Amino acid sequence: MVRGRPSMQELIRQRRRQGFVGRGAERAAFRENLELPPEDERHRFLFHVHGNAGVGKTFLVRELEQLARERGALTAYVDEGVGSVPEAMAAVSERFARQGHRFKDLDRLLATHRERRHEAEAAALETPEPPVSPPSPASLAAARASLVGLGLLPGVGAFAGALDPNQLALGADWLRSGIGARLRSQEDVRLVQSPERVLTPVLLDELASVAAEAPWLVLLFDTYERTAPFLDGWLHEVMTTDRHGALPANVVVVTAGQRPFDTARWGGFADFVADVPLAPFTEAEARALLAGKGVVAEPVVEEVLRLTGGLPVLVSTLAAGRPTGPDDVGDPSATAVERFLKWEHDPVRRAAALACALPRRLDADVFRAAAHCPEDEADALFGWLRGLPFVSDRGDRVQYHDVVRAPMLRLQRLRSPRGWARRHARLAETFGRWRAETETQDGRDTGEPWADEGWRELRLAETYHLLCANARTALPAALRDFVDACDGGDVAARRWARVLAEAGEDADAEPVRTWGRSLSEAFGDGGVAAALGVLLDRGGLDERRQALARVIRGSALRHAGAYEEALAEYDRAIALDPRLARAYRGRALGRYGPGEYENGIADLDRADALAPDDAETISVRGEYHRILGHDDEAIRDLDRAIELDPSYHFAWASRGAVRQRLGQLTKALADLNHALELKPDYPWALGRRARVWRGLGEPARQLADLDLGLRLLPDWGWGHCERGDALRAAGRHEEALADYDRAIGIDGAYASAYASRGVCHGDLGRSAEALADLDRAIALLPEYPWALRQRAELRLRLGAPALALSDADRAKTLRPGDAPVLLCRVRALIALGRHDEARPDLDRALEPDSGDRLSGRALDDLSGTFEALLRAPGADRDRLAPLAERVAAARAARSAPPAD
Repeated sequence: MVRGRPSMQELIRQRRRQGFVGRGAERAAFRENLELPPEDERHRFLFHVHGNAGVGKTFLVRELEQLARERGALTAYVDEGVGSVPEAMAAVSERFARQGHRFKDLDRLLATHRERRHEAEAAALETPEPPVSPPSPASLAAARASLVGLGLLPGVGAFAGALDPNQLALGADWLRSGIGARLRSQEDVRLVQSPERVLTPVLLDELASVAAEAPWLVLLFDTYERTAPFLDGWLHEVMTTDRHGALPANVVVVTAGQRPFDTARWGGFADFVADVPLAPFTEAEARALLAGKGVVAEPVVEEVLRLTGGLPVLVSTLAAGRPTGPDDVGDPSATAVERFLKWEHDPVRRAAALACALPRRLDADVFRAAAHCPEDEADALFGWLRGLPFVSDRGDRVQYHDVVRAPMLRLQRLRSPRGWARRHARLAETFGRWRAETETQDGRDTGEPWADEGWRELRLAETYHLLCANARTALPAALRDFVDACDGGDVAARRWARVLAEAGEDADAEPVRTWGRSLSEAFGDGGVAAALGVLLDRGGLDERRQALARVIRGSALRHAGAYEEALAEYDRAIALDPRLARAYRGRALGRYGPGEYENGIADLDRADALAPDDAETISVRGEYHRILGHDDEAIRDLDRAIELDPSYHFAWASRGAVRQRLGQLTKALADLNHALELKPDYPWALGRRARVWRGLGEPARQLADLDLGLRLLPDWGWGHCERGDALRAAGRHEEALADYDRAIGIDGAYASAYASRGVCHGDLGRSAEALADLDRAIALLPEYPWALRQRAELRLRLGAPALALSDADRAKTLRPGDAPVLLCRVRALIALGRHDEARPDLDRALEPDSGDRLSGRALDDLSGTFEALLRAPGADRDRLAPLAERVAAARAARSAPPAD
């Protein structure tokens, strides 16, 4: 890549580096490390810099980055501007792009992740039938892991113990299935559930692709005390395991934070980690820095050493003013910046430096707003500001060092409280104007601005300055906004809590500081649900905002599988605001876990009355009617939903499922085809269409749909079980067994998979294995009529008609009009010689309106039974013959699948 002239930022960094002194041992160790090949046992893959604020960690990290670049390394610098692992990856990609190496595949997936993450909540509207058996321990572990990865379940803290584990697994199954239906592909599902699992291998591939083009790749993670909660475990996994793939050996990682590494996590890897503790400058280092700035007069040097305690940022700040006597030095803990500006005679520069401490972060636009300087001087002034020793350059933005910014803010706040409030109010007004502009940017009129990251950041800055200007009046609005931030996701909520804490410190506003700390601590313990719990317990919200907060908290609890707690929150929300349609819709979704579909429909009726013509509300109600077997009501709602939103694929698929059950196979096929035209990678619709193909006698197409569905969703237990049934029907029993095994491996408590595997074993003559599987299925789900009938059939073949009759009796109680169950019972009664008792069941089974259409196999088995009995010596032909003739007539009348 041909490079042109260096940028202003690069020139500023170069000039500042020329004056870098101190940390000689640390710099030498890093240089020497880059001279060692990765295979050398002395080489270290990770450097962890740590020490108190102001000790010079960022200066050293930036110096290490430049040392690496001088040796041809490609580098990426990441700081607390990121709020999650995907955001950190985006920062790495952006830094490499600046150096001529674009990570195109990673950028594409990151963009998709941001889009799909906003769709995750909507996935709850698309729910297959609920699990019918209790979850296994493996299911519980997988459920918790997947929800933690999605950010919907706290991983630590007392809150985690409040979640019911069975409901947790059921909720996770529901969420996974819903996301699988809503999103476009299995990759999208994993991007939402476990973004690190999808993105990290791509990042490693991208790093590997450029690793051969540079001697070293250096990744630097600054302000690690703020990012470690979400980065540390990921970084440890990437560097010490091959779970995500191979990390190139010429990668060196640098982390810098206030605390040492967690020995519980990293203690066993000391042979590749370099621990770099930073203390304040030694006297010799401080003297060298002062001498480099021309400060050599001994009384001045001694005063600087006394006041700064060797903190590099303060030594640099005071030295930059080139004091000539002890009286020129001042107290850096209170007036470091003011004393530095004593030697800056340009009043515009002085005012700009003071004013630009007020924003948390600066770019050129914010600088102009804060400095309030003439337009023609703005660019030059900004360049001057970026060169100040206490201003760190973060690429797209700059910010003051905390050790200098804090006393500078305190100085301005105490010197002129009204001026402090006025300047913050002006900045708040500026950020508010920019925020309003984004709401109609490019012709947009966004109804959900909280989904827009740029809008959120502007609103966050606006709120910070409002709190600093007048904490008492701004705090209620900030807490109301925290509710909306929680609705926007974990990253937004975490940042909002942090800004409250920062504003409280900077403005010395105790109520704001207390709220910020409390919400941050609660969020760390239990996520959105815990933080909103603190907010609701302490009050301060009006009733309508309390209702919204409880709806959002209920959603977080529902996603975590805590249905009872979620329903209680929805109840409270409705009591506070009986006209909040979202509360009724949320409570209806919360009733899915416990199976309270009737009550869910009542809630959806209310939501529909309050907010009519909402396609999603009506679709969910139609789905609940489908699950309950209310076919007419389901069709009515799904028809209406499709009329309201013809592009809503879920409604088409759900209506197709109803029509498939009604035997309207042609119409069902049309609906499911349309759903798949709208969304080709839709596993649930593929599974339902496979059932239609089965009914139409198209086994090849049935298998094709199931194969595609399982490619999209490999861990789809229901899909594996369905494909196993299709393979078994095609006579491919060993392949069917592999699918059943896979389904059981995914969910060890999947009763249907055990039952189907039992039938498959029976077909292969493996009676013992068949009986064991059917026993297990019925133990998991005692009221399972299909498994009871299959075990009855097996017991008939094994010569145990009394046991078979017991199973058939139980199945008939559960499904009184089910023809296959009735015929199975007929065979058991006849085998026991109870012919007269068999006749009513046979007549009922052969009626046209019997519960299930009789399969040819069922009639053939029964006909074979009569033929064998009639040939047997001493057969009671007078009583058997009429029954046999009845079956023969039914066989003769058997026709193709009925038309719609």
